[in-house]
Amino acid sequence: MKQLFDDISFKSSRMVTKEYSTSFSIAVNMLAPSIRNAIYSVYGFVRFADEIVDSFHDYDKEELLRDFEIEYYKAMTNGISLNPILNSFQKTVKEYKISDELVQAFLASMKMDLTKSEYKTKEEYEQYIYGSADVVGLMCLQIFVNGDQEKYNELKESAMRLGSAFQKVNFLRDLKNDVEDLSRTYFPDIDLKSLTPENKQKIIEEIEEDFRVAYEGVLKLPSEAKFGVYTAFIYYKRLLLKLKRTPSSKIIETRIRVSNPAKIGLLARSFVAFKFNLL
Repeated sequence: MKQLFDDISFKSSRMVTKEYSTSFSIAVNMLAPSIRNAIYSVYGFVRFADEIVDSFHDYDKEELLRDFEIEYYKAMTNGISLNPILNSFQKTVKEYKISDELVQAFLASMKMDLTKSEYKTKEEYEQYIYGSADVVGLMCLQIFVNGDQEKYNELKESAMRLGSAFQKVNFLRDLKNDVEDLSRTYFPDIDLKSLTPENKQKIIEEIEEDFRVAYEGVLKLPSEAKFGVYTAFIYYKRLLLKLKRTPSSKIIETRIRVSNPAKIGLLARSFVAFKFNLL
């Protein structure tokens, strides 16, 4: 009956994805059925770790994150965890041979969020983004190429840049929560409490360059992954456009969103581009 438990574990990861991120859930649903569960399991793992450091303010976050890491490695050793999120993730890590360096880099960035509130240098900023976003892109890429190391190496840079772009858009979108509620500032040498139009433009241009490089890789993805990744790509591009059009003074006051009707429209555009081989 282990298979039944594993099935329940992957369904739990899928439920976490759907409840926490409608947009990402839509994108995953556009992937080939053969790889959806694996991507759901990656999202579940990174989401739970992120929730520990960002949301569980009434609890000992350091202890929770430490226990989460310990239980993950126990699951890797034993081949099972009664935590369904960890159980599904350890199966994915083993099946797709995801490097432990990627997992460790991600957990290192989560630990930084426990103690570090300001990133003063470009090096600190890039280190955090590598661990919190780039490696997640690489985990997904490892699933997409399914053991094709040559393809992985070819697309590695673009996968990292896509992860960076998504994370930086999230930083800008969540500015109010990060600055006011979590007292965090990720962008170095920029006063986010009084974001100027010039500094906002500087951030936008950095993200646009990440998207430019990432798009070259999206076009080369295996067919099983291309539609879903492109869907996420155009969603975040639309979100960036809304941020670009929003006055810098307003970004600190509210969380910018893409409406559900707009998401449906983006999905339709993505489908047409994929269906008619326009990617």
